[in-house]
Amino acid sequence: MPIGIIVNVLSVIIGGILGTAAGKKLSQRMKDALNMIFGVSALTMGVVSVVLMKNMPAVIFSVIIGTAFGIAVRLGDRINDAARGMQKAVSRFVKPPENGLSEQEFTSTLVTIIVLFCASGTGIYGSIVSGISGDHSILLAKSILDIFTAMIFACSLGMVVSLISVPQLVIFIALFFLARVIGPLCSDTMINDFKACGGVILLATGFRMLKLKEFPTADMIPAMVIVMPVSFLWTQFILPLL
Repeated sequence: MPIGIIVNVLSVIIGGILGTAAGKKLSQRMKDALNMIFGVSALTMGVVSVVLMKNMPAVIFSVIIGTAFGIAVRLGDRINDAARGMQKAVSRFVKPPENGLSEQEFTSTLVTIIVLFCASGTGIYGSIVSGISGDHSILLAKSILDIFTAMIFACSLGMVVSLISVPQLVIFIALFFLARVIGPLCSDTMINDFKACGGVILLATGFRMLKLKEFPTADMIPAMVIVMPVSFLWTQFILPLL
């Protein structure tokens, strides 16, 4: 049973509700300070994942080619459009908060947390580990961060943050059951390179959260799909020639 996924999804829902309710009660200084802490936390999780890398060329190749593919198919723009659609759907039932954000800032922030909640290396890897071995510890640890992250972002974005739990549930459940199929085919090296690739995306997400650099994190997602096959090919066919 995907207990870790259920807990993680509930953490986003609860955090979004609490943040929407408490939005006007938290000072801007508190929000800004916690946003910085969350950004640093994402960077820390990224560093921890990146150091597990086994085949650096394979991971870097995957990040470059995956991002190029994402840009070519305009994946980031499609996620932006989906984010706007989510906000419009929610605004029919819940009055959007008066957050002082421009439409561009609102959408950029929303895309950042969609990637953080739905496509982070920790979430994807945790779902796969949960499916393969039944170990939910990774997702449970992520849930602790997510409930506070959702709460703080909901102070500015409103109830749309809770709605992110829907695609999150779909993606993580799909990975959970897919893991039972691909698990026996994955070596430890492939899994570590997969985590490292997710770590790179988490680093980019952390920089976005800190508003230091607007990395195309949504366009980087395809790298997570190709990194395992690339790692396998590198290990089996390239390394023996070196």
